Amino acid sequence: MFDSGFGGLLILKDIVKRLPQYDYIYLADSARAPYGDHSKEAVYNFTEQAVDFLFKKGCGIIVLACNTASAEALRKIQQKYLPKHYPDRRVLGVIVPASEVASEFTKNGRMGVLATTGTVLSKTFPAELKKINDKTKVFQKACPLLVPLIENGEHNTVTLAAALEDYLSFFKNKNIDTLILGCTHYGVLDKKIKRSIGTGVSIVSEGKIVADKLADYLKRHNEIEKFLLKGKRRIFYTTDLTERFESLGSKFFGQKLKPIKINLN
Repeated sequence: MFDSGFGGLLILKDIVKRLPQYDYIYLADSARAPYGDHSKEAVYNFTEQAVDFLFKKGCGIIVLACNTASAEALRKIQQKYLPKHYPDRRVLGVIVPASEVASEFTKNGRMGVLATTGTVLSKTFPAELKKINDKTKVFQKACPLLVPLIENGEHNTVTLAAALEDYLSFFKNKNIDTLILGCTHYGVLDKKIKRSIGTGVSIVSEGKIVADKLADYLKRHNEIEKFLLKGKRRIFYTTDLTERFESLGSKFFGQKLKPIKINLN
């Protein structure tokens, strides 16, 4: 599992709950988070470094638990990097699973996406949603303040509440019936978002969705699944070991973390 910070721990928590038997390695590139503020080229380079690190640790399959990396690096990783370097391994993202479920939820075909600036500019969500139904109307809102505030432990503050209310006001007159939380960090805000956006809008948060889709993927790909270790070990790496990462990461994951600091450069 790879994320730019510890938002992906929310995804990992649901995956471990759904598939507890496997060994998991989690890598957070906290030193360079948030990825949404970086160029597409930088995000690709960071993601390639992370993928290479995890494969050298013996991972058979990697989930990019980061929407920005999924939007700006996944396709190139799958089409160019893997065939050349690791043809027997797999890298999956989070955008396609969320798009598939959102398309099942919507009744009127009008959907909103809350995401980082990088994910919004990539236009990956609209592209994937329109592949499923070309009549879909997609309204995206970039939220550059949310990830830094969450990573700083300010997800219950007045500052974040004000920023979130401002971002959500963008959707007030769009008549959406489905809202995709297009950043793994935003899962910690789902209850706040539900209260603010109203009961008539379905919220698509990625954790359980990605866990279910991964379970289905492993059922269909025995050639990958049979090589995965089943010792129930959990190892956590970060590029910036801080007290905040350890304390907040433990709260997000629901268990005490003892992360190990590494350098991806």
